[in-house]
Amino acid sequence: MNLRVLNKKESLEIINRIIKQFDIKNLGLDYAFFQNEDKIFLISKDLRKVDFQKLRINNLGLYFCTLAKNGIRLTIEGTQLIGDKANKNIIDIKENELVYWFNGENLVRKDIDGFVIIKYKNDFLGCGYGKEGIIINYIPKERRVKGLIY
Repeated sequence: MNLRVLNKKESLEIINRIIKQFDIKNLGLDYAFFQNEDKIFLISKDLRKVDFQKLRINNLGLYFCTLAKNGIRLTIEGTQLIGDKANKNIIDIKENELVYWFNGENLVRKDIDGFVIIKYKNDFLGCGYGKEGIIINYIPKERRVKGLIY
């Protein structure tokens, strides 16, 4: 597992996929993109000058998203970076659904297909995948809020 700097063409390909998936007019991500397997990390462009081939680094910077065959799955931080710029594939949840989401449970929603940003009021809470009436929760176990009561 080695971290690899993405060139401008590869970075633009990811940016264009995000723009299309979430209907964003101006993404405005002025970062260097690094990849470790299917995970994308963002860091300051100044760190591009470091020769990472000589280092054994598994991750660096902000874990932004995962590349999947069927779309881009944003991390919680990724949704917070671009969520307010997105014009589609955003699901506003209600307060009672918030507890389910933070406990790591899936949400029931019809007519949702693909990756969506989960939002409660003005807060972006992560990304889910809509399939067959269910939004699959991708919050890692270690980041779930334990002890919330329904």
